[in-house]
Amino acid sequence: MSKKYGYIRVSSKDQNEDRQRVAMHEFGLKDRELVVDKQSGKDFERPGYQELLQRLRPGDTLVIKSIDRLGRNYEEILHQWRLLTKTMDVGVVVLDMPLLDTRREKDLTGVLIADIVLQLLSYVAETERENIRQRQAEGIAAAKARGVRFGAPRKEPPKDFDRVRGRWARGELSARRAAEQLGVSHKTFIRWTERNGKSAAGK
Repeated sequence: MSKKYGYIRVSSKDQNEDRQRVAMHEFGLKDRELVVDKQSGKDFERPGYQELLQRLRPGDTLVIKSIDRLGRNYEEILHQWRLLTKTMDVGVVVLDMPLLDTRREKDLTGVLIADIVLQLLSYVAETERENIRQRQAEGIAAAKARGVRFGAPRKEPPKDFDRVRGRWARGELSARRAAEQLGVSHKTFIRWTERNGKSAAGK
């Protein structure tokens, strides 16, 4: 007997999948028939989806809310779609796009229309992912231009840095020994001395 499964994906653990879950319930699926991934759609290496591929059998049906819930990589979406519908003989239903229901319209015209719509939606999904990435990069660049710093705060030298640095400069201490006395790494001590030298040169 054929089975139906719903696949739900959100990009991160703090995102809510309720909208997709409600749509699956309205389609007639129970919670036990739903598989959820909380992971980016950039590729298909997701635990839930990979488990689902193992469970699906010929004649089963896979339901998704929209094509971007399946993924956001244009080539990968097309590859997975062909794997599901042609190689595995699984029906796929996209709730937001009735034309993408491979359980019906099995004639050549229906298949052609579904393929065209799929390619268009897959392209739109990946384009949106690229646009999001570009907007993020532009936002970071703009923030940096305003002086916003990202990452951990820069570690400042302790009070006795000048004394230890003086001993190092006079050859009384090696850089590694000086770093040990200050409780930092050799690399950090060298960075501090270089920064200190630049500051002095700018005065």
